[in-house]
Amino acid sequence: MASADLKDELTCSICLNLYTDPVTLHCGHNFCRECIENVLDTQKGSAAYTCPQCRAEFPERPVLQRNTTLGNIAGHVLSQEEQEEIFCTYCVHTPVVASKTCLWCEASLCDLHLTVHSKSLQHVLIQPTKSFRNSKCSRHKTVLMYYCTEDAECLCVSCCLGDKHRGHQVELLNEASNQKKTKLRTLQDRIIKEKDDTEKRIHDLQDHLRQIPEKAAGIVKRVAVKFKEIRMKVDNLENHVLNEISKQQEQVSLSVSDLIQQLESKKDNLSREISSIEDLCQMSDPFLYIQADRRDFTDVIEDGDQNLKETVAADLAEDLIINTLISGMMDIMSGLQKGYYVQEASGILLDVDTACNDVHISDDLKTASYSKTYLGRLENPERFEYGRVLGSKGFSGIRLYWDVEGSTEGEWRVGMTYQSIERKGEYSRIGNNNKSWGLRGRQNEYSMRHDGNEIKLSFKPSSYKVRIYLDYTAGLLSFYELGNSMKHLYTLSTTFTEALYPVIHVCDKAWMRVLN
Repeated sequence: MASADLKDELTCSICLNLYTDPVTLHCGHNFCRECIENVLDTQKGSAAYTCPQCRAEFPERPVLQRNTTLGNIAGHVLSQEEQEEIFCTYCVHTPVVASKTCLWCEASLCDLHLTVHSKSLQHVLIQPTKSFRNSKCSRHKTVLMYYCTEDAECLCVSCCLGDKHRGHQVELLNEASNQKKTKLRTLQDRIIKEKDDTEKRIHDLQDHLRQIPEKAAGIVKRVAVKFKEIRMKVDNLENHVLNEISKQQEQVSLSVSDLIQQLESKKDNLSREISSIEDLCQMSDPFLYIQADRRDFTDVIEDGDQNLKETVAADLAEDLIINTLISGMMDIMSGLQKGYYVQEASGILLDVDTACNDVHISDDLKTASYSKTYLGRLENPERFEYGRVLGSKGFSGIRLYWDVEGSTEGEWRVGMTYQSIERKGEYSRIGNNNKSWGLRGRQNEYSMRHDGNEIKLSFKPSSYKVRIYLDYTAGLLSFYELGNSMKHLYTLSTTFTEALYPVIHVCDKAWMRVLN
């Protein structure tokens, strides 16, 4: 319980209640904001404004400075008082705990006295309290029984009849309170659901976080096995290529050696022929020379020329060796791709028949851009109401990726959707329903949307080039940003039940282009 001296220091000298939103004048005195404003209003047109307590004068209306510390202390004292047990005003012989307080009577009542209490609307019953200042009009000092819905103020009867609230919609305070409580409970239910969804999301993420080391260890193990297989296959390929080189070396060496041997023999024959010719040329007796020179040596020259043309040395077939190496490496990569390779989706084109009339599609069917001009395309059941366009074909049961580039201006969304998505209304936006998953880019930030829920990402856009990766069978849809390095943005996990189509949404100067 606060002491009497402390309560005196916390009491407004105008309303004689504990301060409510206390403010300070230049002279240092404190008042409730509403109390002093009412006093200053009455002093309009006077020669000067004066402090109600010390009569200090101010040539102009003083600026009211909020006294936060004093307000906090008064609020604390008031809360302490309200927590104290309140007894029935009429049970004078034996204290009985009160169950209600009547604002009109300014009395607290136990259950017994409550049964005989007036049921008139003037007698407003509230939870037991000792403080009536918040329940009575500060101007007319009468009970606040009504509520102005337009000004959001509690009113007494006199306030309802005044000029300020004349013609406004006014309700009984209890009815207005019950209506607000109903709305508040509805909001509370939504908040509780949001809290439950958030807790579930946290739980899922915690489970995912705990699974990451195990998944990473599994991937490391599988990659190590693959590397071991690759090394073994590369070693085998290396041995095969080296053996091929050795084999060719041996064959070529034998061939060249044999050719050298043939040429050595020919060289010896030619040397003998040269000696014979030399001997003939040295004969001095013409008669003897003529008798001896009966052989034609031109056939030796012709045979020699022909033999030189045919004796081309064999060489190593390096192109065959390289082809063997490349063929072997391709076989290794082909085996690796069967387990890990993700195909780039080819031929992704935008379907004009689904494009909204504010989305311009380029001639090559790869760029969607926002158009301020209504394009006037013919209506059909597949056409979106605004901002969106589907890809021309869907995908299921496979793994693939496709790349897009978005504008730095405006807002865009990109992702995958079932063809059965709604085509009109707010629910048809990418990520606003349970049939589409999308990455949203706007105002230099990324966020993920699905089923009306939005998750802001900590990554800031750098290149505005995005890769969408789909593993349909595993139920994974991942988004990456493509820049100097590829950054993982987010992965959604679910079970897909229909074929997935690429989808793009552009608005407010935005554009997106398919890069595949």
